[in-house]
Amino acid sequence: MASAARAGAVAPQTTSRPLRAWQQAALERYEEHSPKDFLVTATPGAGKTTFALTLASRLLQRREVARVIVVCPTDHLRLQWADAADRLGIVLDPGLTNAVGPVRAGTQGYVTTYAQVAGKPMLHAARATAVKTLVILDEVHHAGDGLSWGEAIEEAYGFTARRLCLTGTPFRTKPDERIPFVRYEEDGFEGDSSEGAGLVSRADYTYGYKEALADHVVRPVVFAAYTGTARWRNSAGEVVAASLSEAGTRSVEMAAWRTALDPKGQWVPHVIAAMDDRITHLREEGGMPDAAGLILASDQDDARAYAKIVRRVTGKAPELILSDDPKASKKIERFATGSARIAVCVRMISEGVDVPRAAVLAWMTSYRTPLFFAQAVGRVVRSRASHETATVFLPAVRPLLGLAASMEKERNHVMPPPKAQDPEALDLDPLPPEEREAVGLKQWEALEADARFAHVLHGGTAHTGSDGGGVVAPEDEDFLGIPGLLTAEQTASLLARRDDELRLRIAQRVHDEDTGELPVVEDHPDEDDAGRSWRDAADLRREINRLVSRVSAKTSTPHAVVHTQLRQHVPGPPSASASVDVLRARRERLRTML
Repeated sequence: MASAARAGAVAPQTTSRPLRAWQQAALERYEEHSPKDFLVTATPGAGKTTFALTLASRLLQRREVARVIVVCPTDHLRLQWADAADRLGIVLDPGLTNAVGPVRAGTQGYVTTYAQVAGKPMLHAARATAVKTLVILDEVHHAGDGLSWGEAIEEAYGFTARRLCLTGTPFRTKPDERIPFVRYEEDGFEGDSSEGAGLVSRADYTYGYKEALADHVVRPVVFAAYTGTARWRNSAGEVVAASLSEAGTRSVEMAAWRTALDPKGQWVPHVIAAMDDRITHLREEGGMPDAAGLILASDQDDARAYAKIVRRVTGKAPELILSDDPKASKKIERFATGSARIAVCVRMISEGVDVPRAAVLAWMTSYRTPLFFAQAVGRVVRSRASHETATVFLPAVRPLLGLAASMEKERNHVMPPPKAQDPEALDLDPLPPEEREAVGLKQWEALEADARFAHVLHGGTAHTGSDGGGVVAPEDEDFLGIPGLLTAEQTASLLARRDDELRLRIAQRVHDEDTGELPVVEDHPDEDDAGRSWRDAADLRREINRLVSRVSAKTSTPHAVVHTQLRQHVPGPPSASASVDVLRARRERLRTML
């Protein structure tokens, strides 16, 4: 009823949250000309949704449009857009199907998907032209996923009053495959001329990662690369061994990469242990008591296998999110607001999905396009406070290290068109099982792979932490990954030293599993009471971290020392697992220290 009442109002309510500087600047540029088409390229996590809905609210309020239609890539994003619109007083229906003709009464528009528009473009054209309409094309590069999608949105929205296109990165295209409603300019790309990529999208407003980082809109990213020796059997029956970071040809590199990602090897559990260690550090000492991590898998079989490894290595069950699971959207929402440490997924959380507490990403997929990399890393860079940082664990292979180095310098990746004529390039992308092996002939078989910390990537330079300048004092370990407090060499040294500890931990978990002594804890209960309890504890943890900072500043004592003193005075488990009573006692102790 409340939503319906708002829909009937002439002027939607605007958000009480102040706009970011880039959002205000983009709105001013739009309103200078009130264009029919407007493309915004803003780095993932910068707040494109808020910008778009604020613009929609203003246009509705001035009666320049009477309806808002949002087109997005996935069904889950429909719910996310509708929730965000509701917070601004705009009622958008996320459940309107092609079987329903007119837009439902009591709403100001609806949210749909590119696939749905392609199903009945003329139906959507009728809805978009019945009244003056603003169409928001979220992640508009998806209209280039197939000619049918591009043709469909052109047919559906060619005569719409206003169109706003959004994307997280510029994209290239071929002259004969332009995405509708997007302006292009000649591409200065000096790559393979056979690609035919002569045009690049031209945004009306651009907000890159470098600007967002300077504005504290996104978190700084620490890229931790892990190498290892992989062994596999090729189609000739020969056993081949190669290092991830020293593989020679692209075909050998691809095979080594695939072998490392095989769930039966040791590379995956080692990196998962490192990821879990980082999450624990962020929760206990890093001022993020709700910190969580994402694992990206290449396919659903690998995702299920990785979930079992998470359970074995950490003792806690992850959230497994698969696209064919009817509860996938509910699981994403539960993970975003709950207490689970890790979610394992394929592509469900790679683009647009908002999980602000996710600060750690494990790249365990063979996807390696610039767009996918930027969007996936974008899931862990959304900043909530200036002290937060993101960590990405990835294989030390050239394609990913190149993308990471490019992102550190200037996150302005340009999405290239598909290389359909380059079979070798496609080898690194996940393929269905039937395409990986010819009938009666096993083309590749993973045997084993180990994992070793390789380096931290900072400023385009790899730091191994092997020199004397990388030594870190124990009281400084709490500052891992916080820019300006630890040098890149010190960060690398710390990760390298923890590498052996992680290997011992994995061996112990395997032993406990073999002897039946391994407890598995479900750390994402469904009960509402547990959720409320977690939120109370989270508030206390945040307050404790603030008080520790004040005590540290007052006494010139490192944060880690203050935390140690606090645990001595108020015994109990670490803050991440302490009860509300223990946390309250620690809060009172800190207050007496001020």
